[in-house]
This record gives sequence, structure tokens and C-alpha cells, in this order.
Amino acid sequence: MFSIAAHGHVNPSLDVIRELVARGHRVSYAIPASFADKVAQTGAEPVAYTSTLPTDEDPDAWGVELIDNIEPFLDDAISVLPQLSAAFEGDEPDLVIHDITSYPARVLAHRWGVPAVSLWPNLVPWEGYEEEVAGPAYAEMKASERGQAYYARFRGWLAEHGLGSVDPDDFVARPRRAAVLIPRALQPHADRVDESVYTFVGACQGDRAEQGRWAPPADAERVLLVSLGSAFTKQPAFYRRCVQAFGDLPGWHVVLQIGKHVDVSELGEIPGNVEVHHWVPQLSVLRQADAFITHAGAGGSQEGLATRTPMVAVPQAVDQFGNADMLVSLGVARRLDAQTATAGELREAVLALASDPEVAARLAEIGRQMDREGGTVQAADLIEAELR
Repeated sequence: MFSIAAHGHVNPSLDVIRELVARGHRVSYAIPASFADKVAQTGAEPVAYTSTLPTDEDPDAWGVELIDNIEPFLDDAISVLPQLSAAFEGDEPDLVIHDITSYPARVLAHRWGVPAVSLWPNLVPWEGYEEEVAGPAYAEMKASERGQAYYARFRGWLAEHGLGSVDPDDFVARPRRAAVLIPRALQPHADRVDESVYTFVGACQGDRAEQGRWAPPADAERVLLVSLGSAFTKQPAFYRRCVQAFGDLPGWHVVLQIGKHVDVSELGEIPGNVEVHHWVPQLSVLRQADAFITHAGAGGSQEGLATRTPMVAVPQAVDQFGNADMLVSLGVARRLDAQTATAGELREAVLALASDPEVAARLAEIGRQMDREGGTVQAADLIEAELR
């Protein structure tokens, strides 16, 4: 298994890796050292490498333009490939599993002549995606001098490693085979997805016991979780509005996760019904929550669906906007702008969603659909089938 040092890419894979180890497979997991302990808890052997990618410690390093977001992955691949090639010399695997961001994994699978399966943690391209979405979004960047240099370097790197016939965009977005770790309900145009390549297995969450357990106070009638994930969390003004919206709201207990980049002192006076943490065991909280204010990352979105929790989506970046729109279209969420939403709007949205029986009914039906997708067991079965 190959991945990068990002919670949103590592966490979705962990239960699948744990299941493969339990079935008797020897699994090596290539990952930067900061995630080695988390990987080791699955029973896999961490294989540490040095990455050049920005981390959750410095999300601003990703820049603001499209080319700023994608160029670091190619830079990292060029730097990391020799490390991983050396790490596995003489101990080549029978099958490569990889996150969508791990370009060296596909190169190595080609070199070793073994199957590759992508663990895809977010929405996948559908037939027509390039014309409808990617083409317009990438047109200006591809026409720029910097964009042309990026694609020329990418094509040259692929050619150097025997993949000269592969288009860089296809290399990134069109894997040989993929287990999609989101529910089909979150996928736009799911009826146009090539399911000979992409198999939706849904949430692979496990019990997350290693993250700890959370219990509400005895007097909490309803619970609200507020979390913007692990990366785009530098939002003290938004957190202050959440405190204003829900502080001392009768019957409600609020769990507010603020991430690494905000100090509790920036939030002002904290009411007694609000507990503030830099990190919480999110799934444990959601299993007892009545509402969820989320950035609508793929992980948080599917955890909200799996726990049947109504959501207020405040997307921050990348795929979160599309996820937010999907949640709204499913009838289980409202979308607000984190920069402009007032305390009153936040409060009204949460109270309306949490009291709507139609929202509860839709969440229950989606949950039943997700249960049928198979999750971790289905993903492990797919990988074993590739071994055979």
C-alpha cells in the first residue's frame, strides 16, 4: 500500500489494510514517518519515506491556483520514486494498492509487472467528466506557460519509466482498477460511472476504537458536532459564530473541534454547554450526534451518512463543494458559506434539519443502501480477486 501523509487519504484505507492483514496477507505500507504509528496499528509494516508535499501543519503551502494544487504531487513523485524503488528491491509485492495521489505506486506496479488497485477516497470521474468538468476547469491552466511545462515534465517522467503512451490526466484519474471508498449516494452521475473499473464499496470505517470513545454529559438532550476536518481549520471567526449560535441553547450540547491552527483563547468566553478540542474521535461523536456542521470532505460526508446525522455543509476547498451539493440534493443537508453565514443562519439550519422527519427518513434509507454496499469486506474481496 502506498499513500501520503494526509488524514483524508490514510484514514479511509486503514480498515481495509487491517482486514487484509487479518486474512493472512503480509502488507507493507509506504508512508511518511509521521503516520507510521497509525499504520502500524493495522498490523501492516510501515515503510517510511521522505515526502516533499505540504502537510496538514501548513495548509497555506498548497497555494491558491490550480497549478499550485497539482504540481506538488508530480514534484513529490519524482523525489519519492527512487526511495520506494530501493525500499522494495528484492522484496517486490504480488499486488500494489495505492491512494489516488501516489503516482510512484503505479510506476512501480508497471515495472514489477503486478496488478494495481486504487483505494479511491472521494468521487470518481464519470463518462463525460473530462468534457463537462475537467476540460473547462483545466483549460486556462493548460494554456499557460507554467501549465505546459508541467505537462511536458509529466509526460517525460512517464516515458522515462515505460509509460509514454499514457496521458498524464488519465494516469491520475483513470486507474486500472479502483475500490471506491465512498457510498454510491455521494457520487455525481453514478449511472455514468464505469463500474468495470470503479467499484463502490462504501464506507470502510471499522470501530475506530484506537481513537478513543466520547460520551455526552448526562444532561445533554441533543448533540451537535462542529468540525472542519484536519487541513482547512484556520477559521477562528467561524468558530466564534458557532459558539454564538449554539452557546447556552437549551437542551443542546456542542462539541467544537478547532484543529491545530487556532487557540481556544481566540474564541472568547466559552459557554458551559460547549466543549472545545483541537481533535475529537469524530466517528464516536457522530454516533451520538443529532446534527453535524462539516466542511463536507469525503470522509466526514460519508461518516455523517453512515451515522444518519443531518448536516450543515460549509465547504472549504477541492471536492468539498461537490460533496456539499450532493448532500443537499439527497435532502439531508443545507449548504452555507463559512465566511458569510451568520450565527442566526447556522442555528436555524441546524434546528430545522434536526427536527425534520423527512430528513431522518432519507438518512435511514441511505444508511440501508450503504449497509448493502459491503464496506471493508467488499474492498478486501476485490483486492483478493486481483491477486488471483
